[in-house]
Amino acid sequence: MTTENNLSENEEKKNAQEVSQQNPSEETVSSHEPPHDEDTDSVEDQEEEVEISLADALKEMEKIINTPNAGENFKKFNLLKEKASHYIHDEVEDKKHEYVEAGNAPENFSYEHPLQSKLSALVNIFKEKHDSYQKGQEEEQKKSLEQRQNIIERLKNLYTNSEPGTNLFKSIREIKEEWSKAGQVAKSEFKILNNNYFHHLNQFYQMLDLNKEFLEQEYSHNLEKRQHIIERAKELENEPVIQKALNELQYLHKLWKEEAEPVAEEFREKTWEEFKEISNKIHERKSELSAAIESEQSINLEKKNQIIAEIKKLSEPAEAPNHNYWQNAIRRVEDLRSEFLKTGSVPRKLSNQNWTDFKTTLRNFNTTKNNYYKSLKGSQQSHLEEKLKLIQTAKDNMNNEEWDIAVPLFKKLQEDWKKIGHVPKSMTNKIWDEFRDACNTFFNNYREKSNTSTDNWKENYKHKKELLDELKTITNEDGSIEKIEAIKTAWNNIGKVPREKISINSEFNKTLREKLKLNKINELELKEEGLSENQLTDKARKIKSQISDLEAEIVKLENNLAFFNKPSRENPLLKDTFDTIDEKKAHLETLRQNLHSIIAGE
Repeated sequence: MTTENNLSENEEKKNAQEVSQQNPSEETVSSHEPPHDEDTDSVEDQEEEVEISLADALKEMEKIINTPNAGENFKKFNLLKEKASHYIHDEVEDKKHEYVEAGNAPENFSYEHPLQSKLSALVNIFKEKHDSYQKGQEEEQKKSLEQRQNIIERLKNLYTNSEPGTNLFKSIREIKEEWSKAGQVAKSEFKILNNNYFHHLNQFYQMLDLNKEFLEQEYSHNLEKRQHIIERAKELENEPVIQKALNELQYLHKLWKEEAEPVAEEFREKTWEEFKEISNKIHERKSELSAAIESEQSINLEKKNQIIAEIKKLSEPAEAPNHNYWQNAIRRVEDLRSEFLKTGSVPRKLSNQNWTDFKTTLRNFNTTKNNYYKSLKGSQQSHLEEKLKLIQTAKDNMNNEEWDIAVPLFKKLQEDWKKIGHVPKSMTNKIWDEFRDACNTFFNNYREKSNTSTDNWKENYKHKKELLDELKTITNEDGSIEKIEAIKTAWNNIGKVPREKISINSEFNKTLREKLKLNKINELELKEEGLSENQLTDKARKIKSQISDLEAEIVKLENNLAFFNKPSRENPLLKDTFDTIDEKKAHLETLRQNLHSIIAGE
């Protein structure tokens, strides 16, 4: 008798080869396993190739090892591990590049990436979990092997030693259902096991040749299953998600082989041909999927190349760049870097080259930027010498009471100070304090002894108007805060203005608040001189109130941290909170120093 299993081994094998040319991995698999397709793998790989940052890669790895069955995510974890290692290697190379460019010998370079230890810890933890998972899988596979062998033994007994009155139809149904639900076994065992099962199933059907009524029932039941499979396959032709249709089609082929055979001879060829034709149509849609992926990857490649081109353009400014240009360029490059990493995958054959171009362009940008700041250090020293000369002149004349000569002199000193470029950062505050103190001494003396009569109010307005206009031109570049402090001190040292011009004070205060906001500094932190007793008292009151508010905020944040077990700055969830506390404490210390200065009369 020719059974449906014979068809699977002969005619269907030939037909399956045609389908497998489009779906090469379509084989009978353990019913416990999800459908598997080599093309599915390749699509998943492409989806997983979306670039992510080093921090995000480590975060995803940490999520995986904290899942109950971490070991089964070996492929995803390994991919993230490779990406993280790649990033760390690149960043170490960047450090080495900067080290060598600074004139150091390459063999003396030594650098431990701050995230290397975390990566190593995650890899070790996952290895332990994966090993444990593998052992568990082996135990499960042993149990499944024993279970399937018992099923085969029951099947064999069903057609060799059936007791009289046994309901063969019910028994074979139970056996087939248990077989389909049995767990996964080792691949090395499955092929022999599966062939053994179908051999005895075939023998059972040959025995049933004598029982025409039962065989007809079996054929009818399997035909109904085939028809349900065919109907579902037809629905998949219109499934909008192509990969989903391909995955489910493979599962339908598994059901066909394991649960929908045999059928009466007149339906075998007909149903198989219909199912195969639908399968071929669905597999033809793979080209749509490939085209969509290629189109998306081409768009991503164009985006990434545009990012590389923009970074390259920033590395080659048309005009001589200044400090402000490089600070803006650094921020822009950081944004472009993040955008590059968030952009999806590019064609595999161009991926390595695209990444190399990106890293090379970044290194070139950093090299050009570093060269600028190296050259700046030489000019900063000469700027320091010029400002020291201005300080000395200010100190020599701070007690000069020949106002006609001294006032224009000090105004010129202040103008010259602003025109001189940056000095070494370590000296910025020190020399500014010296210069400001000398100027304040002079202007305080001038204010006390100068005539404050109404005749001078118009001149005061003129000076205030000049200071207001100067304040409006200030930006957020380096040295802007010192300029604001100088303007505010000069403003405090100017007397009254005519009543009809008094609105200039409001305009000045409004502009001052805008410039302080632009430079991210609190008005209470501003260093200023020439305040009256009332103004000093009011400022001290405001600072005390701000200090009280800050202390309450810090206590609240620190109390929140206490709810966590062993709170640490290394915990990504708490990092922002620790940073906020640090910022508020720094702000608090500045306010306390300002309050001390006011109280001490400094």
